[in-house]
Amino acid sequence: MSMRMSGLIIGAGLVMVCMAASIAFGKHPLPLHTAADALFSFDGSREHLIVRTVRLPRALTAMAVGACLAMAGTLMQAVTRNALAGPELFGVNQGAALMIVVNIYLWGRVSFDGYVAFAFAGAAAAGAIVYALASIGRAGRSMPAIRLVLAGSTVNLLFASLTQGVLIFDEESLDTMRFWLAGSLTGRSSGLLLQVAPFMAVGAVLALSLGRQMNLLSLGEETAEGLGQRTAWVKAAALAAVALLAGASVALAGPIGFVGLAVPHLTRYLIGADNRWVLPYSALIGAILLLLADLAARFIVPSQEISAGIVTAALGAPFLLYLAQRREAR
Repeated sequence: MSMRMSGLIIGAGLVMVCMAASIAFGKHPLPLHTAADALFSFDGSREHLIVRTVRLPRALTAMAVGACLAMAGTLMQAVTRNALAGPELFGVNQGAALMIVVNIYLWGRVSFDGYVAFAFAGAAAAGAIVYALASIGRAGRSMPAIRLVLAGSTVNLLFASLTQGVLIFDEESLDTMRFWLAGSLTGRSSGLLLQVAPFMAVGAVLALSLGRQMNLLSLGEETAEGLGQRTAWVKAAALAAVALLAGASVALAGPIGFVGLAVPHLTRYLIGADNRWVLPYSALIGAILLLLADLAARFIVPSQEISAGIVTAALGAPFLLYLAQRREAR
Protein backbone atom coordinates (compact mmCIF):
# COMPACT_ATOMS: atom_id res chain seq x y z
CA MET A 1 0.00 0.00 0.00
CA SER A 2 1.41 3.42 -0.98
CA MET A 3 2.13 6.11 1.59
CA ARG A 4 -0.49 8.39 0.09
CA MET A 5 -3.18 5.73 0.35
CA SER A 6 -2.11 5.05 3.93
CA GLY A 7 -2.42 8.77 4.58
CA LEU A 8 -6.00 8.75 3.32
CA ILE A 9 -6.84 5.92 5.71
CA ILE A 10 -5.22 7.78 8.61
CA GLY A 11 -7.07 10.95 7.60
CA ALA A 12 -10.40 9.10 7.56
CA GLY A 13 -9.60 7.81 11.05
CA LEU A 14 -8.91 11.35 12.26
CA VAL A 15 -12.25 12.47 10.84
CA MET A 16 -13.96 9.76 12.90
CA VAL A 17 -12.08 10.86 16.04
CA CYS A 18 -13.12 14.49 15.47
CA MET A 19 -16.72 13.41 14.92
CA ALA A 20 -16.67 11.46 18.18
CA ALA A 21 -15.33 14.54 19.99
CA SER A 22 -18.00 16.72 18.38
CA ILE A 23 -20.73 14.37 19.56
CA ALA A 24 -19.35 13.92 23.08
CA PHE A 25 -18.31 17.47 24.00
CA GLY A 26 -20.57 20.48 24.33
CA LYS A 27 -22.49 22.47 26.89
CA HIS A 28 -23.45 19.17 28.48
CA PRO A 29 -20.58 16.68 27.99
CA LEU A 30 -21.52 13.08 27.36
CA PRO A 31 -19.42 9.94 27.88
CA LEU A 32 -18.35 8.28 24.64
CA HIS A 33 -20.12 5.06 25.61
CA THR A 34 -23.37 7.01 25.96
CA ALA A 35 -22.94 8.40 22.46
CA ALA A 36 -22.26 4.90 21.15
CA ASP A 37 -25.32 3.52 22.93
CA ALA A 38 -27.45 6.29 21.42
CA LEU A 39 -26.43 5.14 17.95
CA PHE A 40 -26.65 1.38 18.42
CA SER A 41 -28.93 0.85 21.47
CA PHE A 42 -31.33 3.80 21.43
CA ASP A 43 -33.61 3.86 24.49
CA GLY A 44 -35.35 7.24 24.10
CA SER A 45 -33.58 8.88 27.05
CA ARG A 46 -32.71 12.59 27.08
CA GLU A 47 -29.01 11.93 26.43
CA HIS A 48 -29.76 9.62 23.53
CA LEU A 49 -32.17 12.15 22.01
CA ILE A 50 -29.50 14.87 22.24
CA VAL A 51 -27.04 12.67 20.38
CA ARG A 52 -29.42 11.56 17.65
CA THR A 53 -31.32 14.78 17.00
CA VAL A 54 -28.70 17.47 17.74
CA ARG A 55 -25.07 16.43 17.94
CA LEU A 56 -24.84 13.69 15.32
CA PRO A 57 -26.57 15.76 12.58
CA ARG A 58 -24.37 18.72 13.53
CA ALA A 59 -21.18 16.65 13.29
CA LEU A 60 -22.22 15.14 9.96
CA THR A 61 -23.07 18.60 8.63
CA ALA A 62 -19.68 19.98 9.68
CA MET A 63 -17.91 17.04 8.04
CA ALA A 64 -19.85 17.36 4.76
CA VAL A 65 -19.63 21.15 4.51
CA GLY A 66 -15.92 21.23 5.36
CA ALA A 67 -15.13 18.59 2.75
CA CYS A 68 -17.23 20.26 0.05
CA LEU A 69 -15.82 23.76 0.59
CA ALA A 70 -12.25 22.42 0.58
CA MET A 71 -12.78 20.59 -2.72
CA ALA A 72 -14.48 23.65 -4.23
CA GLY A 73 -11.49 25.79 -3.26
CA THR A 74 -9.06 23.26 -4.71
CA LEU A 75 -10.88 23.27 -8.04
CA MET A 76 -11.04 27.05 -8.22
CA GLN A 77 -7.33 27.40 -7.49
CA ALA A 78 -6.49 24.78 -10.11
CA VAL A 79 -8.72 26.21 -12.82
CA THR A 80 -7.61 29.81 -12.35
CA ARG A 81 -4.02 28.96 -11.36
CA ASN A 82 -4.50 31.56 -8.64
CA ALA A 83 -3.34 30.80 -5.10
CA LEU A 84 -5.87 33.28 -3.66
CA ALA A 85 -8.91 31.67 -5.26
CA GLY A 86 -11.72 30.28 -3.14
CA PRO A 87 -15.52 30.30 -2.99
CA GLU A 88 -15.55 33.17 -0.47
CA LEU A 89 -13.11 35.43 -2.36
CA PHE A 90 -14.83 34.89 -5.70
CA GLY A 91 -18.29 35.76 -4.47
CA VAL A 92 -19.70 32.24 -4.71
CA ASN A 93 -20.66 32.11 -1.03
CA GLN A 94 -22.16 35.59 -0.98
CA GLY A 95 -23.96 34.96 -4.26
CA ALA A 96 -25.65 31.91 -2.80
CA ALA A 97 -26.42 33.78 0.44
CA LEU A 98 -27.96 36.71 -1.45
CA MET A 99 -30.30 34.47 -3.41
CA ILE A 100 -31.46 32.69 -0.26
CA VAL A 101 -32.16 36.00 1.50
CA VAL A 102 -34.06 37.32 -1.51
CA ASN A 103 -36.06 34.09 -1.58
CA ILE A 104 -37.06 34.47 2.07
CA TYR A 105 -37.87 38.18 1.65
CA LEU A 106 -40.10 37.72 -1.38
CA TRP A 107 -41.83 34.44 -0.64
CA GLY A 108 -41.29 33.81 3.07
CA ARG A 109 -40.22 30.49 4.49
CA VAL A 110 -40.76 28.08 1.63
CA SER A 111 -39.52 24.53 1.54
CA PHE A 112 -35.80 23.94 1.97
CA ASP A 113 -35.67 22.69 -1.61
CA GLY A 114 -36.32 26.29 -2.65
CA TYR A 115 -33.32 27.48 -0.63
CA VAL A 116 -31.07 24.93 -2.29
CA ALA A 117 -32.22 25.87 -5.78
CA PHE A 118 -31.65 29.57 -5.10
CA ALA A 119 -28.24 28.89 -3.55
CA PHE A 120 -27.14 26.98 -6.63
CA ALA A 121 -28.34 29.79 -8.89
CA GLY A 122 -26.51 32.41 -6.82
CA ALA A 123 -23.27 30.42 -6.68
CA ALA A 124 -23.23 29.78 -10.43
CA ALA A 125 -24.13 33.38 -11.27
CA ALA A 126 -21.40 34.76 -9.01
CA GLY A 127 -18.74 32.54 -10.56
CA ALA A 128 -19.83 33.47 -14.10
CA ILE A 129 -19.88 37.20 -13.32
CA VAL A 130 -16.41 37.14 -11.75
CA TYR A 131 -14.92 35.22 -14.66
CA ALA A 132 -16.58 37.57 -17.19
CA LEU A 133 -15.35 40.70 -15.39
CA ALA A 134 -11.80 39.35 -15.11
CA SER A 135 -11.80 38.48 -18.83
CA ILE A 136 -12.83 41.93 -20.07
CA GLY A 137 -10.19 43.42 -22.32
CA ARG A 138 -8.08 40.26 -22.57
CA ALA A 139 -7.26 39.12 -26.06
CA GLY A 140 -5.87 35.76 -24.91
CA ARG A 141 -7.22 33.15 -22.60
CA SER A 142 -4.94 33.86 -19.66
CA MET A 143 -5.52 36.64 -17.19
CA PRO A 144 -3.45 38.07 -14.31
CA ALA A 145 -4.25 36.77 -10.84
CA ILE A 146 -4.74 40.32 -9.59
CA ARG A 147 -7.64 40.82 -12.03
CA LEU A 148 -9.36 37.73 -10.72
CA VAL A 149 -8.86 38.80 -7.11
CA LEU A 150 -10.14 42.33 -7.77
CA ALA A 151 -13.16 41.11 -9.73
CA GLY A 152 -13.95 38.52 -7.06
CA SER A 153 -13.57 40.97 -4.20
CA THR A 154 -15.80 43.48 -5.98
CA VAL A 155 -18.57 40.98 -6.64
CA ASN A 156 -18.22 39.60 -3.12
CA LEU A 157 -18.63 43.06 -1.56
CA LEU A 158 -21.49 43.93 -3.91
CA PHE A 159 -23.45 40.78 -3.07
CA ALA A 160 -22.76 41.18 0.65
CA SER A 161 -24.05 44.78 0.52
CA LEU A 162 -27.16 43.74 -1.39
CA THR A 163 -27.79 40.99 1.17
CA GLN A 164 -27.62 43.48 4.03
CA GLY A 165 -29.80 45.90 2.09
CA VAL A 166 -32.53 43.30 1.64
CA LEU A 167 -32.43 42.41 5.33
CA ILE A 168 -32.84 46.06 6.37
CA PHE A 169 -36.33 46.09 4.86
CA ASP A 170 -37.51 43.14 6.97
CA GLU A 171 -36.60 42.98 10.67
CA GLU A 172 -38.00 39.48 11.04
CA SER A 173 -35.79 38.20 8.25
CA LEU A 174 -32.84 40.06 9.74
CA ASP A 175 -33.35 38.41 13.12
CA THR A 176 -33.75 35.01 11.49
CA MET A 177 -30.79 35.31 9.16
CA ARG A 178 -28.13 37.11 11.21
CA PHE A 179 -26.78 33.96 12.85
CA TRP A 180 -26.99 31.99 9.61
CA LEU A 181 -25.05 34.66 7.71
CA ALA A 182 -22.12 34.24 10.11
CA GLY A 183 -21.87 30.60 9.08
CA SER A 184 -23.44 28.37 11.70
CA LEU A 185 -23.95 24.64 12.14
CA THR A 186 -26.38 24.98 15.03
CA GLY A 187 -29.83 23.48 14.56
CA ARG A 188 -29.08 21.66 11.31
CA SER A 189 -31.19 18.53 11.33
CA SER A 190 -30.50 15.25 9.60
CA GLY A 191 -33.48 15.92 7.33
CA LEU A 192 -31.88 19.09 5.96
CA LEU A 193 -28.59 17.30 5.41
CA LEU A 194 -30.30 14.46 3.56
CA GLN A 195 -31.96 16.93 1.19
CA VAL A 196 -28.66 18.44 0.04
CA ALA A 197 -26.56 15.27 0.32
CA PRO A 198 -27.33 14.11 -3.26
CA PHE A 199 -26.10 17.42 -4.68
CA MET A 200 -22.98 17.30 -2.51
CA ALA A 201 -22.33 13.73 -3.62
CA VAL A 202 -22.66 14.57 -7.32
CA GLY A 203 -20.37 17.59 -6.89
CA ALA A 204 -17.80 15.53 -4.99
CA VAL A 205 -17.75 12.71 -7.56
CA LEU A 206 -17.41 15.25 -10.38
CA ALA A 207 -14.60 17.06 -8.56
CA LEU A 208 -12.68 13.87 -7.80
CA SER A 209 -12.97 12.78 -11.44
CA LEU A 210 -11.25 15.99 -12.61
CA GLY A 211 -7.92 15.44 -10.87
CA ARG A 212 -5.98 14.46 -13.99
CA GLN A 213 -7.55 17.24 -16.06
CA MET A 214 -6.61 19.80 -13.38
CA ASN A 215 -3.01 18.60 -13.56
CA LEU A 216 -2.94 19.18 -17.31
CA LEU A 217 -4.65 22.56 -16.99
CA SER A 218 -2.03 23.67 -14.49
CA LEU A 219 0.54 23.41 -17.30
CA GLY A 220 -1.28 26.14 -19.21
CA GLU A 221 -4.24 26.10 -21.56
CA GLU A 222 -2.17 25.91 -24.73
CA THR A 223 -0.17 22.96 -23.41
CA ALA A 224 -3.31 21.20 -22.19
CA GLU A 225 -5.01 21.64 -25.54
CA GLY A 226 -1.88 20.37 -27.29
CA LEU A 227 -2.17 17.21 -25.20
CA GLY A 228 -5.75 16.72 -26.38
CA GLN A 229 -7.68 18.24 -23.52
CA ARG A 230 -10.87 20.18 -24.23
CA THR A 231 -10.21 22.98 -21.78
CA ALA A 232 -13.58 24.67 -22.24
CA TRP A 233 -15.43 21.51 -21.22
CA VAL A 234 -13.07 20.93 -18.31
CA LYS A 235 -13.64 24.45 -17.01
CA ALA A 236 -17.41 24.06 -17.40
CA ALA A 237 -17.35 20.78 -15.46
CA ALA A 238 -15.21 22.34 -12.73
CA LEU A 239 -17.55 25.32 -12.44
CA ALA A 240 -20.53 22.97 -12.20
CA ALA A 241 -18.78 21.03 -9.42
CA VAL A 242 -17.98 24.25 -7.55
CA ALA A 243 -21.59 25.42 -7.87
CA LEU A 244 -22.88 22.11 -6.52
CA LEU A 245 -20.38 21.90 -3.66
CA ALA A 246 -20.42 25.55 -2.56
CA GLY A 247 -24.10 26.11 -3.27
CA ALA A 248 -25.22 23.11 -1.23
CA SER A 249 -22.82 24.00 1.59
CA VAL A 250 -24.01 27.61 1.84
CA ALA A 251 -27.64 26.55 1.65
CA LEU A 252 -27.06 24.19 4.56
CA ALA A 253 -24.69 26.08 6.86
CA GLY A 254 -24.37 29.65 5.63
CA PRO A 255 -21.32 31.34 4.08
CA ILE A 256 -18.44 29.79 6.05
CA GLY A 257 -15.25 31.43 4.89
CA PHE A 258 -11.58 30.56 4.41
CA VAL A 259 -11.98 26.77 4.42
CA GLY A 260 -11.83 26.70 0.64
CA LEU A 261 -8.85 29.06 0.60
CA ALA A 262 -6.60 27.61 3.30
CA VAL A 263 -7.14 23.84 3.08
CA PRO A 264 -5.81 23.35 -0.50
CA HIS A 265 -2.56 25.12 0.43
CA LEU A 266 -2.14 23.02 3.56
CA THR A 267 -2.84 19.88 1.54
CA ARG A 268 -0.31 20.71 -1.17
CA TYR A 269 2.27 21.47 1.52
CA LEU A 270 1.75 17.99 2.97
CA ILE A 271 1.49 15.80 -0.14
CA GLY A 272 2.54 17.82 -3.19
CA ALA A 273 0.67 19.35 -6.13
CA ASP A 274 -0.86 16.27 -7.82
CA ASN A 275 -4.57 17.14 -7.89
CA ARG A 276 -5.53 13.46 -8.12
CA TRP A 277 -4.45 13.28 -4.47
CA VAL A 278 -4.95 16.90 -3.43
CA LEU A 279 -8.72 16.67 -3.96
CA PRO A 280 -9.42 13.66 -1.67
CA TYR A 281 -6.89 14.84 0.92
CA SER A 282 -8.48 18.32 0.88
CA ALA A 283 -11.88 16.75 1.55
CA LEU A 284 -10.56 14.98 4.65
CA ILE A 285 -8.59 17.97 5.96
CA GLY A 286 -11.54 20.30 5.31
CA ALA A 287 -13.84 18.00 7.27
CA ILE A 288 -11.35 17.86 10.17
CA LEU A 289 -10.87 21.64 10.17
CA LEU A 290 -14.57 22.47 10.31
CA LEU A 291 -15.29 19.81 12.92
CA LEU A 292 -12.57 21.30 15.14
CA ALA A 293 -13.73 24.86 14.44
CA ASP A 294 -17.29 23.96 15.40
CA LEU A 295 -16.02 22.26 18.54
CA ALA A 296 -13.94 25.30 19.49
CA ALA A 297 -16.93 27.59 18.87
CA ARG A 298 -18.72 25.94 21.79
CA PHE A 299 -16.06 26.87 24.35
CA ILE A 300 -14.43 30.17 23.28
CA VAL A 301 -17.20 32.21 24.93
CA PRO A 302 -18.18 30.49 28.20
CA SER A 303 -21.76 31.77 28.36
CA GLN A 304 -22.78 30.99 24.77
CA GLU A 305 -21.77 29.44 21.49
CA ILE A 306 -20.42 31.46 18.58
CA SER A 307 -20.65 30.60 14.92
CA ALA A 308 -18.15 28.22 13.39
CA GLY A 309 -17.75 30.74 10.56
CA ILE A 310 -16.30 33.25 13.03
CA VAL A 311 -13.68 30.72 14.13
CA THR A 312 -12.66 29.86 10.55
CA ALA A 313 -12.45 33.57 9.71
CA ALA A 314 -10.22 34.21 12.74
CA LEU A 315 -7.92 31.41 11.59
CA GLY A 316 -8.09 32.20 7.89
CA ALA A 317 -7.50 35.97 7.91
CA PRO A 318 -3.89 35.72 9.19
CA PHE A 319 -3.27 32.90 6.73
CA LEU A 320 -4.50 35.07 3.84
CA LEU A 321 -2.16 37.89 4.91
CA TYR A 322 0.74 35.44 5.13
CA LEU A 323 -0.05 34.01 1.71
CA ALA A 324 -0.27 37.47 0.11
CA GLN A 325 3.02 38.51 1.72
CA ARG A 326 4.71 35.33 0.54
CA ARG A 327 3.56 35.85 -3.05
CA GLU A 328 4.74 39.47 -2.93
CA ALA A 329 8.16 38.35 -1.69
CA ARG A 330 8.43 35.94 -4.63
